[in-house]
Amino acid sequence: MGASEQKLSWGQFALFGVGCTIGTGFFLGSSIAIHKSGYFVLPIFLVAAFATLFVYEALAQMTAKQPEEGSFRTYAKQAFGRWAGFSIGWVYWSSEMLIMGSSLTAIGLFSQYWLPDVPLWLFAAVYSVLALFVVILGSKGINKAENLFAVVKMAAIVMFIVVAGYGVVSGLGNVHPVKESIAEWSDGGWLGAWKGLLYAFYAFSGIEVMGFMAMNLRNPEEAPKAGRIMLLFVTVLYVCSIGLALLFMTKKQWTPNESPLIIPLTAMELPLLVHLLNGVLIIAGFSILVASLYGVSSMLMTLSEDGDAPKWLAKKTKKRQLPLHALFVNSAGLCVSIVLALWMPKSIFEHITTAGGLVLLYTWMFVLITYLKLIKPKFGAQVKTWLAMFLIAAAVFGVLVEKSGRAGFWVSLLIVILVLLVTLMMNKVWARQEQA
Repeated sequence: MGASEQKLSWGQFALFGVGCTIGTGFFLGSSIAIHKSGYFVLPIFLVAAFATLFVYEALAQMTAKQPEEGSFRTYAKQAFGRWAGFSIGWVYWSSEMLIMGSSLTAIGLFSQYWLPDVPLWLFAAVYSVLALFVVILGSKGINKAENLFAVVKMAAIVMFIVVAGYGVVSGLGNVHPVKESIAEWSDGGWLGAWKGLLYAFYAFSGIEVMGFMAMNLRNPEEAPKAGRIMLLFVTVLYVCSIGLALLFMTKKQWTPNESPLIIPLTAMELPLLVHLLNGVLIIAGFSILVASLYGVSSMLMTLSEDGDAPKWLAKKTKKRQLPLHALFVNSAGLCVSIVLALWMPKSIFEHITTAGGLVLLYTWMFVLITYLKLIKPKFGAQVKTWLAMFLIAAAVFGVLVEKSGRAGFWVSLLIVILVLLVTLMMNKVWARQEQA
């Protein structure tokens, strides 16, 4: 949606945020958080929600003061210079490519629930082609579709909460006593909570996309209110659904490749609802994949227009005004996910999710640093900002506690180092251009 199109009310904007946020990061990523944190997953989701809110409020205040199409990338450039806009743009692009790979893997795993003999790499390949096809044919309707799927995703989680709540009250589905369930799932203590903090943050990934859309609000000053209401609603859905799901499953029943919302419905012997929810998970994941593919392609195009990427990436198709070259570059990036799915199908989701979540948190950290530089907030806002930065840092280093998270950490660090090296080279190019 461009600036010249119809402006959004704060309610429409909040709904858009729900569509961007609720996705495979919650539907499957929460499974990793549960495994590492047990019942401590509930407080860490609350902690992640507050930190996410502080990040969003920082971005919303910068938007309200000066709406910019480039959002945090433009603000970083204003605060620290061209190198900052260049580097954060490419770091964010890298995080989105990893997150798309994570989404692609997740919907492949959901599809294997119905067709377990089909290899994951084949599902990844098919969904990649379908996503590219949908973007090329229907880019104008992506925002409307995102709002529709937001309603579908919310309805699916509410349905689960109602059904699972009834199961707890009626004793349907072999509900485990609360004390026994808490004792079994919380043996990892606060160390387990620390390990799972990143994946709680990952469930809120997409909040930064609202920054790109905030300039399309009728009143940009309403952006903070929309974000607060959206995050409150999403957090309530997350905590209630996960809390209920934990009552229906033991550690033996847990599986990293299955949504925690599926297991309780299976325990209650409700196959129709299981298949219905699994279908919603696939559709919801695919909708996020399509929207992300279009959005990150558009961002790659704007990087090109600003001179921070090759000029040929800025070219659009004449009829549909699509960033076609950028779209195919990003599609080539998805091919990496297909190869990884062929190489390590059992552990790919956690590794890609870890790396993508970490690189995204690096972007969020820079948003907060930019906010402190540009806005120079009062003491209360500074406290919230530094608290958010501390929690983000805790999530980053929490993955090092366990061996399974270290591969993703080193990948994320390698991405940042590569971007910084390219930025140093580009600084020399820009300096020569200025002297010429």
